[in-house]
Amino acid sequence: MSRDKFEKWLPWLSTPLILALFFLLWDTFVRVNNMSELVLPRPATVLTSLGEIVRSPDTWQHARVTATETIGGFLIALGCGITVGAVLGKVRWMERSLRPMIVASQVVPKVALIPLFVIWFGFGMTSKVIMSAMLAFFPIMLNVQLGVRSVDAGQRDVMRALNAGRWQTFKHLELKSTMPYVFAGMEVGIVFAIIGTIVGEYLGGSEGLGYLVVRTLNELDAPALFAVIILLSVLGLLLYFVVNGLKRFFIPWHESVYSQHDVNA
Repeated sequence: MSRDKFEKWLPWLSTPLILALFFLLWDTFVRVNNMSELVLPRPATVLTSLGEIVRSPDTWQHARVTATETIGGFLIALGCGITVGAVLGKVRWMERSLRPMIVASQVVPKVALIPLFVIWFGFGMTSKVIMSAMLAFFPIMLNVQLGVRSVDAGQRDVMRALNAGRWQTFKHLELKSTMPYVFAGMEVGIVFAIIGTIVGEYLGGSEGLGYLVVRTLNELDAPALFAVIILLSVLGLLLYFVVNGLKRFFIPWHESVYSQHDVNA
């Protein structure tokens, strides 16, 4: 087998093997230490509980709520992050003026704000969407700002020499230069968005997968708790792969996408 084919099939071979090894070590650890199911259940028990949870219609309703809150918060963060990042990247004096305020807003523990959001917006979706948007905003904004400033001055001079207008310069130079940074921020932002949603549901929710975590914990149902955590991981992976797929669609010419394509081709 050639090296290119080996690199192509490596993820499909290594991932199942690593997962199998992980579950084997997990099961061995539980058996050797004779651990209680309340502390650390065996993988087979968790998978059985996962099957029961997946077959329940309520689980899909909770998953839909979590996905809706995450996507809603992410889209708000994306719109605000692109707008603020583009403005701060273009207007240097404004960036210097607002930088202390922006940094201060990010160092505040977001978990401490959840009780306030619950008081202001209730236990519904709104407080979780806002929490999700707050966590996803900063990495998107920061990457967009960096992308706007990364446009090469020499390339701008070339566009001026070609008598390109402001719209043509934006379309053919600034947009293409900034898009990779936007998607880099989106890939980080979607991860932060789902974390914000889960934390919001965990501390102040009555529905969603985060609420299911609390409910199974209160019921001391460790296998179901691990099963819900697996569902959360799957949901997070799906959302991340959607963003990654959008990056491949919109900027197939970029080196980060092109190099991956070479490996998978």
